[in-house]
Amino acid sequence: MMRTLFVDPGALRSEFALQAVALAPDGLGGHVETWSEVATVFALIEPVSASAVFGAGQSLETVTHRITMRWRDGVASGMRLTRAGRIFEIVTVHDPDESGRYLVCRTREAGA
Repeated sequence: MMRTLFVDPGALRSEFALQAVALAPDGLGGHVETWSEVATVFALIEPVSASAVFGAGQSLETVTHRITMRWRDGVASGMRLTRAGRIFEIVTVHDPDESGRYLVCRTREAGA
């Protein structure tokens, strides 16, 4: 039997905009990405890790977070969450205890 995840409802207090991308042709054979807000969600955000890779005179920083929200249909990898000018790219989405109560998104912070 799988252990049920308990999340204090008061911990879901950070407001995020859930966004999906739409691709439109740019007239030159490529496309332009346009992000539109799908929903406003309240979630718990937890930092998970940070790393930096150095090479060729440049550095690439990666900051990852775990964002837990109430269950909702339509959340998928490739979408993003935004909050106060920060962008969190959704890498994976899963229901941690398969109860249909919560979704846990593993994210990567863009531009960190």
